[in-house]
Amino acid sequence: MNDGLKATLKVLPNKPGVYIMRDNSDKVIYVGKAVVLKNRVRSYFRDSTKQSVKVKALVEKVCSVETIVTDNEIEALILECNLIKKYHPRYNIMLKDDKTYPYLKITFNEEYPRLCVTRRLSKDGAKYYGPYADVGSMHASVKLLRNMFPIRHCRKMNAERPCLQYHIKRCLAPCGGMVTKEEYLQMIKSIGMVLDGKTAELEKELKAQMQVKSEEYAFEEAARLRDQLQSLRRLNESQKAVIDGGDIDIIGYGADEFLACLQIFFVRAGKLIGRKEFFFQTEDNTEMDIITAFIKQYYSNDAFIPKEVLVTNLPEEKEVLTEWLSAKANHKVEILEPKRGNKVRLLQLANENAYKLLEERERKGKIQLDVELKAVEDLQKVLGLEQYLHRIDCFDISHTQGAETVASMVVFRDGATSKKDYRRYKLRTTEGKPDDFKSMEEVIYRRYRKYEDLPDLVIIDGGKGQLSSGLTVIRGLGLNELNVIGLAKREEEIFVEGSSESIILAKDSAPLHLIQRIRDEAHRFAITYHKKLRGKRNLVSVLDHIEGIGPKRRKALWEQFTTLDEMKAASVEELAEVKGMTKPLAEKLYHFFKADLLEKKSIIS
Repeated sequence: MNDGLKATLKVLPNKPGVYIMRDNSDKVIYVGKAVVLKNRVRSYFRDSTKQSVKVKALVEKVCSVETIVTDNEIEALILECNLIKKYHPRYNIMLKDDKTYPYLKITFNEEYPRLCVTRRLSKDGAKYYGPYADVGSMHASVKLLRNMFPIRHCRKMNAERPCLQYHIKRCLAPCGGMVTKEEYLQMIKSIGMVLDGKTAELEKELKAQMQVKSEEYAFEEAARLRDQLQSLRRLNESQKAVIDGGDIDIIGYGADEFLACLQIFFVRAGKLIGRKEFFFQTEDNTEMDIITAFIKQYYSNDAFIPKEVLVTNLPEEKEVLTEWLSAKANHKVEILEPKRGNKVRLLQLANENAYKLLEERERKGKIQLDVELKAVEDLQKVLGLEQYLHRIDCFDISHTQGAETVASMVVFRDGATSKKDYRRYKLRTTEGKPDDFKSMEEVIYRRYRKYEDLPDLVIIDGGKGQLSSGLTVIRGLGLNELNVIGLAKREEEIFVEGSSESIILAKDSAPLHLIQRIRDEAHRFAITYHKKLRGKRNLVSVLDHIEGIGPKRRKALWEQFTTLDEMKAASVEELAEVKGMTKPLAEKLYHFFKADLLEKKSIIS
């Protein structure tokens, strides 16, 4: 333990808050919360014989601890969730979502709301439903709802006359004033009731409205309500009630030696409407640890919070979690471990599904691993190498006529991608003048000059010229035993050192597919970085001419949004949250992104 850390431990506050642990490179490696910071943080540095393997490994790497005092434990919990989301610390339990599932969104932030599908949750005033694991069923439900309730589809209501959707009776054309705002919002309310599972209440409302229209001799309106009622009844028949009323999330748990799976069932108004799975690395963590981490991370992401959350193992922090969820949801939330009845049966079903997903993942992973290992062994034989190709590095160059010249290095271990080892380089020696040979020399030198974690094979994307450039540097660094090959794109030829003849692999052979996959991944990674730099350059040059956005605000925008698409997709509120931005300036930038080319020119002129 260093002197600075010892000094910090002596002056820790006797209050609730959050502690942030950093390693010798000042990288955040763990974030935690405590009721009493002094007691919790010091507990890590006491008798190590009673600590788990994970905590021992963490303590060995901690070089500094920072604390943030809060007024109470709830505030500490919220801050902890936000910091974990921001830093992704190595030793925190991190949620690994196997897929990104879609949500349904009703745009209540618009005068005439729409129903749309999205995979992005935003604090934009809209209401989100989901997530939906069965995407096909979700789209079928959207189609049915739009047939039942002919709301608008278009993003903008600036049409000069109603579009085709109005004429085929799939939209009531609020853009043309063909429907009153009250009647339109009533349809939106009805859609919300269906998605909330309140179909019985909606059925009563539709019956009452149909009766009123019939008595008023508005038979066309009454017929439309009758059709909606019939569609609603068909929808009800297709949804089976699994429990008596209520909104419940049921969290099933399954784990093996390395991985844990949480299967969450979504029950709305007593009906099972979908499910979703998440994966965690177990890494010496208990079931209670993983369930607690899941609840914090999942419900901090603006997910719908039901009145009950059922779990197989109650968290130690149940009281504070319950208080936090209730405040966030604006209604009472309970975390329960059921002991009997239908809830126990559903929880057992969720557990069984979690174990089944783990087994299936393990089986598929084993099959894929066998295929990848065989391809690596075959490539080793084809190249006539003695050692097994455990690690393969591949390099690629990307630029636009010499501008934004970048290089990528991708890494494959045992035939599979190892993305934590990927590296990207912004090249300096050839900026402004295209020279792939010099570019390759620079990136090879920067990668291998310190001899760190050398691969068993280096693949250089290019023919004899690029191979020669790379070999000059590698051999000049004294790496005489490092195996290097070049891969020409045209005929998929492999060039090796000291041979004028190329190796051509058999079509559809496993080694060829492996090399192509490695080369394509290097190309993709380089192109992605190049586009990002080019997008930043182009955007900065445009923003230079927008009044009010200077260097500091540009820098803050890029710290908040990593890609141009993210910045364009941001709402006014999200733009206004960026450091240094104001609401009027955020509105100006938002409208600039949404404007057409002529409007953009008028803004920056």
